[in-house]
Amino acid sequence: MNERLPFLQQKTSKLTISPGVYLMKNKNNDIIYIGKAKNLKNRVSSYFRHNASHTPKVIQMVENVFDYDFIVTDSEYEALILECSLIKQHKPKYNILLKDDKGYFYIKISKELYPKITAEKNVDKTGEFFGPYTSSFVATQTVDEINKVFKLPTCKYKFTEKRTVMRPCLNYHINQCIGLCKNHITSEEFNEIINQAKSYIQNGNNLSIKKLQMQMEKASDNMEFEKAARIRDRINAITKSSQKQKIFDVDLKNCDFIASSQSSNGICISLLMYRNGRLFDKLTFPFCNDECDENYLESFLMMYYTSQDNIPCNIIIEEKIENIELIKKVLYDKCNHSIKFSFPQKGNLLKYIMMAKSNAEEYLSIQNNRTGKEISALEDLSKILGLSKPPEYIEAYDISNLSSSSMVAGMVVFKNGRPFKKAYKRFAIKENFIQNDYACMQEVIERRFNEYLHSNDSGFIRLPDLILLDGGKVHVNAVLQSIEKFKLKIPVYGLVKDNKHRTRAITTGGNEISVSKKSQAFILMTKIQDEVHRFAISYMKSRHTKNNFSFELTKIKGIGIKKAQKLIFEYKTKENLKKAIPEDLSKVAGVNISVAEELYKLIQNL
Repeated sequence: MNERLPFLQQKTSKLTISPGVYLMKNKNNDIIYIGKAKNLKNRVSSYFRHNASHTPKVIQMVENVFDYDFIVTDSEYEALILECSLIKQHKPKYNILLKDDKGYFYIKISKELYPKITAEKNVDKTGEFFGPYTSSFVATQTVDEINKVFKLPTCKYKFTEKRTVMRPCLNYHINQCIGLCKNHITSEEFNEIINQAKSYIQNGNNLSIKKLQMQMEKASDNMEFEKAARIRDRINAITKSSQKQKIFDVDLKNCDFIASSQSSNGICISLLMYRNGRLFDKLTFPFCNDECDENYLESFLMMYYTSQDNIPCNIIIEEKIENIELIKKVLYDKCNHSIKFSFPQKGNLLKYIMMAKSNAEEYLSIQNNRTGKEISALEDLSKILGLSKPPEYIEAYDISNLSSSSMVAGMVVFKNGRPFKKAYKRFAIKENFIQNDYACMQEVIERRFNEYLHSNDSGFIRLPDLILLDGGKVHVNAVLQSIEKFKLKIPVYGLVKDNKHRTRAITTGGNEISVSKKSQAFILMTKIQDEVHRFAISYMKSRHTKNNFSFELTKIKGIGIKKAQKLIFEYKTKENLKKAIPEDLSKVAGVNISVAEELYKLIQNL
């Protein structure tokens, strides 16, 4: 039994559920198996379960696993392509053993007058073959896509030179087949379509579209408008059906993509290496926060590339580096060729940067027992607010009242992006007797930090990294005045709502900061604002109910507000109070038995 199994199980419990590729490694850090998964967590955890019904080959592989790495992709399709690419590069020992039963799959274009494109498991001399593919899914999906895009016949008819007009099938009527059975397409025209499909298999959608556009323009110049329209429809079909995969890209010859993610516990830099138009490898570099300054990407570039023998001509980074020209000169002196640095904010290169960033976030999420989205939300929030690091400990406040009665405040805490309910606090407003949200907020903040200075309460002894208020700039300015009295430097921002009481923006003491509603930071802000509002209003409702009930009890002569509150605090609920006998009521309220009996009758009728 693998002694590393508990470690592997614990690591896998924190793994992302996104699609991707996993790389099993032995004690020498050699890759011994590469696999793909639609759900990384489910697939990888299946290897490390106790009493799992594995085949002998899988059992042998698992026994030799010391650790594993992973690469997150955007789709299962990308994972399949990447798996095939990495297996060809690394040739892991157990991939050969484990994939023997599957075999390889190919795409076949038959040698006929009217060829057909099919997915096959074996190679013979009856056609032209493309592949091999390590999974039937890739081959069959590609074939299905090609037949739909180019509207090729998939029926069992054998079309010859002497074709007779036949009744077309359903595929023709729903515009998924060009209709060879209608006998209005020549073999030359059909083979031209097959050549276009072949180009699509070999070069992908980008080059195919370029060639088709040239053919469409030529047909249009020759006034062959029907032919041009058919080609236009193929271009539209390719554009619509092709997936935006990022494993192969003919435009990416030799380049590196570098992005990072930061949490309260550390920083991770992810580097995606593209060589000869394909994703070649992924490297991950974790660092402690103590090891990094604000120019950690600049330090990384110098540290990493000055130790490399082969430096690519293009390096794409998520953000601009201050001393990039100096770094260029240093690296030029080392590799003797110029290097282009890019910092994309939009366009095609940005999607590769986001892929690198996603891998960095997922690495940190495992280390911090948090999801990649939580890591991303805190990092985005810190950048939006200009904080030095992601806020690990966030306090949020909201005032709730019913006119000038039952005025309360709620404090909720989010720790590492999640509600930390042990630290939630409720405040009954004591110093303000009329409705004034700004004065009430100041009272609550001052009481909170007085507790920090003079109390041992675990909910108050830690200072927050960030304070969020349910309110606008006036709330922020009022709270900042209170915090200054304690000589503390804590960033304070307000969460602004729209006229439908939904989160709209975040505000400083002067200006509003707009945040994209699709960003993880905005989702987190909304979650915090909704939670603090819920917590505050639930406390206000409970106090209002108790106050009304206390007022009813004072109708009995001899029962004042203080005695009524004693009864409420002792029995907590109306149901418990109704169960109390007159003797118990007399003892708790401190009244004689006759008053207690009158009180008992009143309670039973409430």
